[in-house]
Amino acid sequence: MEELLSGKPQSDRMPVLFVGHGNPMNAIETNDWTRGWQDAVRGIETPKAILVISAHWLTPGKTQVTAMDAPRTIHDFGGFPDELFAQQYPAPGSPEMAEATIELVRKAHVEPDLEWGLDHGAWSVLLPMFPDADIPVYQLSIDYAASPETLFELAKDLRPLRDRGVLVIGSGNLVHNLRQMRMSGAPYDWAVEFETKMAEAIESGDPKPLVEVQKLGRIAQLAHPTYDHFLPVLYSLALRDPGEEATLFNRGIDLASVSMLSFRLG
Repeated sequence: MEELLSGKPQSDRMPVLFVGHGNPMNAIETNDWTRGWQDAVRGIETPKAILVISAHWLTPGKTQVTAMDAPRTIHDFGGFPDELFAQQYPAPGSPEMAEATIELVRKAHVEPDLEWGLDHGAWSVLLPMFPDADIPVYQLSIDYAASPETLFELAKDLRPLRDRGVLVIGSGNLVHNLRQMRMSGAPYDWAVEFETKMAEAIESGDPKPLVEVQKLGRIAQLAHPTYDHFLPVLYSLALRDPGEEATLFNRGIDLASVSMLSFRLG
């Protein structure tokens, strides 16, 4: 599979995205968030494949990559309308690119997976972005036992994918506290403050405040009682070129405690 990474690069270096995916209903609704996702990929060269690092695929103690020909659509949520459960995203997989990605990652042992598929962190954003589902999609899991620093370094190994036509998308949320979620009312002050701190760090080009997020103490604990939805941002930032500008979009807090802030590199 080495030829997939060593051949002639495609003409345009692929951008990298981090997408705040939020409520699964965004998959079937048209709103400001979904329009932002669509705008972020409008005009880019058609990817040869899409790699998603989703907050919803955690594999403590190991890293896996989906390597099946036809990944299933996973409805990993409850309490939503039948219309949402009826959604399918029948994109092909990419066993070849999965194998090439395994060879690329040197900072961890990556195992192929033939069972997972596409969880809603992947398909709920891809459905509005690429509704034809005709681009191969595969996922890389998050080793939830590893430190943020370790995951950031691991993700740097993925950089060559950008020159081989792979669109890498981290899918999570910069603030994600479902325990404090409310259907109406202003966002919590701590949610706005944390989102602002993270946005400033992303725009500055210094990943340290994000990699060392746990040093922020109580505000970080309020923003993320668990860190599953934060970690995908580190994968996206690890693929950033020196001096590369980050374009922020979808800035805002949904449901008082879920940041939808997203960004594009390149």
